[in-house]
Amino acid sequence: MLTGMPGEKDWVKRAPARAMMRAVGFTDKDFEKPLITVACPYTNITPCNAHIRDLGDIVASGVEKNGGKPVVFGTPVVTDGETMGMEGMKYSLVSRELIADCIETMHEAYAADGILALSGCDKTIPASLIPLARNNSIGITLYGGSIRPGHYKGRRDLTIVSTFEAVGAVGAGKMSEEELHKIECASCPGNGACGGMYTANTMASAIEALGMSLPGSSSHPAVDTQNNIFSDKRQDCIDSVRALFHLMKKGIRARDIMTRAAFENAITLVMALGGSTNAILHLLSLAHEADVKLDLSDFERIGKRTPLIGDFKPFGKYVMEDLYNIGGVPVVMKMLLNAGFLHGDCLTVTGKTVAENLQNVQDRPENQDVIYGLERPLAKPDHHIIILRGNLAPEGAVLKLSGKEMQFHKGPARVFECEEDALNAILDGKIKKGDVVVIRYEGPKGGPGMREMLSPSAALIGAGLGKDVALVTDGRFSGGTYGIMVGHISPEAQAGGPLAMVKEWDIINIHLKTRTIDVDLAKGEMEKRRKNWKAPELKYKRGVLAKYAKLVSSASKGAVTS
Repeated sequence: MLTGMPGEKDWVKRAPARAMMRAVGFTDKDFEKPLITVACPYTNITPCNAHIRDLGDIVASGVEKNGGKPVVFGTPVVTDGETMGMEGMKYSLVSRELIADCIETMHEAYAADGILALSGCDKTIPASLIPLARNNSIGITLYGGSIRPGHYKGRRDLTIVSTFEAVGAVGAGKMSEEELHKIECASCPGNGACGGMYTANTMASAIEALGMSLPGSSSHPAVDTQNNIFSDKRQDCIDSVRALFHLMKKGIRARDIMTRAAFENAITLVMALGGSTNAILHLLSLAHEADVKLDLSDFERIGKRTPLIGDFKPFGKYVMEDLYNIGGVPVVMKMLLNAGFLHGDCLTVTGKTVAENLQNVQDRPENQDVIYGLERPLAKPDHHIIILRGNLAPEGAVLKLSGKEMQFHKGPARVFECEEDALNAILDGKIKKGDVVVIRYEGPKGGPGMREMLSPSAALIGAGLGKDVALVTDGRFSGGTYGIMVGHISPEAQAGGPLAMVKEWDIINIHLKTRTIDVDLAKGEMEKRRKNWKAPELKYKRGVLAKYAKLVSSASKGAVTS
């Protein structure tokens, strides 16, 4: 509690604070209540977070009813789908740190007793948990929920990625601009984060498996068909507040829950559902803040034993609402627990263990193919997110295989110094089958901000080149990306990584059997080029991006700044 009452030690010196708080409606009785910060990353510019203020109001009301006093505040929100392919996208990953710092600042500055951090668009999800892990706070997170799918002309569930791919189809002459406009108008029918197993739904599911949000909450839709807060999401707000007060009563803190075993549970669920490669960046970052040892080898190890059982977009057929309709994330976790893939003894925000939470959850429904059975998975283990290493990526790189049976890709490098140049070349028909599109100086420092390459990757899919052209970058990929896409090349080009030494028409090999990515060069050629290479000046001299470029670590370590 921030303030005291007469007779308490700090009562006199806290009088000025109480005076100011009275001006905004605090009373003597309020000064006796636990102070609860409610992080509410609302903005009216994106459907992912446009309903978060309404959720914040429900949470604040719940805090009052449970005997607490809420302190509601907002944070920045940068939506990838709206900034994709633009200079503004450089602020996206940066916003993860900024949002986390905003939440930490408000919670710690007001010496609050507990925190409930809401989230919507994908960077707000890890950002909602980073400050809790960093300061070992008593708190809980709540995802605002997924958008419902759009529909047009009998096309299977549309998502925002449908629009990006339509742009590529127009560029390839396979679709009219009028058809693109109709898909654009139908893709996002209401509030909520992007509907496939893209980064938002991936991270919401992972945090549920981590134990830091309530069971089932990650798969509840954001709104109903009238764009009103969905009844289950409204209940999530009420239940999350109750859970927070239980955590405060029991003294259960974030790091009591966020153990190494809990992170292994989160990684396992990501692999099983077919989640976004961004989960690697965000889970590494969260583990760093929680002081848990985690690195790329852990994703490699867990990927080798976890089958792919979720048939979700972008590579599959279904969206998050389909998972909700068959019981949600708890159904998948129960399957994995019963088969020995999860640590059932991990503590969660319910105050119970994973196994206890799942005890009465229904079994996987029959006669559906949203979630496959473990005995006959969609793809065998080691067929989703693959960690590659080689002379192009000594610290590692990430490929999203998503069940494909690809063995290798070999082709000439088509080198671009930024995303925009690569996209223009694809749309102008300059990229041919077999090529390897190299986009560099888009890493954490070089971008700065490690932009997602959804525009060029979706353009390749739309142009019919998704199976025949590889894209290699020190940037990252949207959760909506699929195809032969290798990201997070580390060290990045700006830091003198081998990607900076690649020249047009060099031959690049991506080999799945050996888990390698290499460029064919004569012995000593790479070192010769390195001696003649000079790092370009950082693109920004002042402001947020300049600060970030100076502080950020390698993507292989989660692109953290602390």
